[in-house]
Amino acid sequence: MQINEQVIREIILQVLQGMEQPKPTTSTATAAIAGRPMTLVEKGEARPGTRADEVVIALAPAFGKYQNKTIVNIPHSDVLREMIAGIEEEGLIARVIRVLRTSDVAFDAHDGTKLSGSGIAIGIQSRGTTVIHQKDLPPLSNLELFSQSPLLDLPAYRAIGRNAAKYAKGESPVPVPTKNDQMARPKFQAKAAVLHIKETEHVIQGAKPVEIEVKFN
Repeated sequence: MQINEQVIREIILQVLQGMEQPKPTTSTATAAIAGRPMTLVEKGEARPGTRADEVVIALAPAFGKYQNKTIVNIPHSDVLREMIAGIEEEGLIARVIRVLRTSDVAFDAHDGTKLSGSGIAIGIQSRGTTVIHQKDLPPLSNLELFSQSPLLDLPAYRAIGRNAAKYAKGESPVPVPTKNDQMARPKFQAKAAVLHIKETEHVIQGAKPVEIEVKFN
């Protein structure tokens, strides 16, 4: 079958029709797609941390605010809860910020490392793509990259939190095992493109990262 512009438009239209559109306030967003609801409260500009036992989780602009589930419909509240739990299992503290100046997960995470007291940060896009980063690495380098978001589940996000905490403690953990499915990219390519476009709509050029207080209701 020949893929033309009309077919692509129809696919994207179907994706858009299947997406929910939450209506957050400017400073507070609530995500409640299954599981426990989550409220993200913006607390002003994020400042550099001073605690060596903290790991920053750097959310992309739309995460938990304008979008509330990953590309495979895992609620953002569950994703964030699992990552925080993984960090806390290693005896460290999770600190959450939102990066507004970019929707690129690598630069999102890299900005997080600059504010992390340990120098370690996890960056995550709304569709679920995730990276563990370290402040002395270039933006496009990283400790671990999880680019196939359709293959990430809640145990994987918890393991990502654990490994980030281990890096913060100076350890060299075994990388989180990743699944590989050659059909994942063609199957989710249109939806991934739409989600990224919608994420990028909320980028604010030059904006400073925002401190986030997470409340699991």
